[in-house]
Amino acid sequence: MFRQSIQTFAVFLLLILFGFTSTNAQSLSLWLSNKEETSLLAKQPRTLSFITGQSATLPVVEINPDQKFQTMDGFGFALTGGSAQHLLSMTTAARAKLLQELFGHAEGAIGISYLRVSIGASDLNDHVFSYDDLKQGETDVQLKKFNLNVDTIEVIPVLKEILAINPKIKILASPWSAPLWMKTNNNIQGGKLKEEYYGVYANYFLKYIQQMKRAGVVIDAITIQNEPFNNLNTPSMQMFAKEQLRFIRDHLGPLFARTKTKTKIILYDHNCDAPEYPISVLTDSKAAQYIDGSGFHLYTGQTSAMTKVHEAYPQKNLYFTEMMAVSRNGFNIATPVDRILIGATRNWSKNVILWNLAANSKNEPHTDNGGCSVCQGAITLEKDQVTRNTAYYVIGHAAKFINPGAVRIASTQFGDVGTVAFQNPSKQIILIAANKGQSAQTFNILYKGKSVQVNLAAGAVGTYVW
Repeated sequence: MFRQSIQTFAVFLLLILFGFTSTNAQSLSLWLSNKEETSLLAKQPRTLSFITGQSATLPVVEINPDQKFQTMDGFGFALTGGSAQHLLSMTTAARAKLLQELFGHAEGAIGISYLRVSIGASDLNDHVFSYDDLKQGETDVQLKKFNLNVDTIEVIPVLKEILAINPKIKILASPWSAPLWMKTNNNIQGGKLKEEYYGVYANYFLKYIQQMKRAGVVIDAITIQNEPFNNLNTPSMQMFAKEQLRFIRDHLGPLFARTKTKTKIILYDHNCDAPEYPISVLTDSKAAQYIDGSGFHLYTGQTSAMTKVHEAYPQKNLYFTEMMAVSRNGFNIATPVDRILIGATRNWSKNVILWNLAANSKNEPHTDNGGCSVCQGAITLEKDQVTRNTAYYVIGHAAKFINPGAVRIASTQFGDVGTVAFQNPSKQIILIAANKGQSAQTFNILYKGKSVQVNLAAGAVGTYVW
């Protein structure tokens, strides 16, 4: 009995002198994707623990939960008409399983929390349509012929299946073009909205929101025009800053106010090379009162443009509404995670939406003569066969872990390792790190005076959770 007491006391002393017990050491779990594709958003078997002290020779990524930034709305994809077509071509059982993986919260799911849909056709529909298409020379200023038509067959049924899995998912809607009879060139490509139809087009937005709600789909936000500088897509329409300002200030904003429409108005919705566009609109206080924030793409420019808008109008929100992340010449995840996911959120974006959710192996469907023929889906679908591409894992590294309502917190970066950190409403911490360099990086994660040493291979992305 005496010998057993001595042994127990000795073990107790060793625990005090040389480490923490498993009950009081804060543990860290890692989900990893590497360029070799031997690990794809896979939880690593080894759990690490934070300890007091750190190696003085290693780089440090310091997490400061006391320095807070924007609150997050979610991460996801565009559910295009083409995406909906492919999903509906699956068997019911296969589609149900895939939608649970995409939008659910079980162990194997990625928990998509934000979607973008088109108002009318986008260039990833198989044909062009609006909700009020007329014969040449006809007009419909009362919008008596307004009809959601194609969307009731494709997008809305899929949205309702998604909402059954995640009823809190946020949905952003964007038009690629007004109906032809409202446009200056009466053409599906380019042209502008005729000024005499500004009020009619505002009612077009309102009818869309109301009819979608009656169909069981709540539209959280709209953008006024997808890529307002782009006149080459099929469909497309240009709307410059002064025109968008007048449309919001004099028509759409007052209409939403009168009808108590809660759908957010987001302006711009184009590349990160023209922050002066949203800034010039927000300068007008009468327009700004109706505007929730600005949306950005990243086909040109840098995400730092979003911070320029934030610095000019910090009370207005920022959204990242479109970018492709495609699999070409091997699997490359670190670059899009660093450039898009980390770049957008470190520059105040409340969300990240990639383009687009699903296509087939030929990147179909798309419209003719101006549709996107290189827009790979996050998933490639051939009936029930599913291939998960780069974009799936880019969004998965965030959506699976970062809950709506999470707050971005401060994190440092070094060299080729980009980082961004968040705190969930549960107080759980999430750190995303991307090593876009050519060599592995060993570094310390420092949190509240304690650290853990980690290694991230070249081209790899890690989501660290504690």
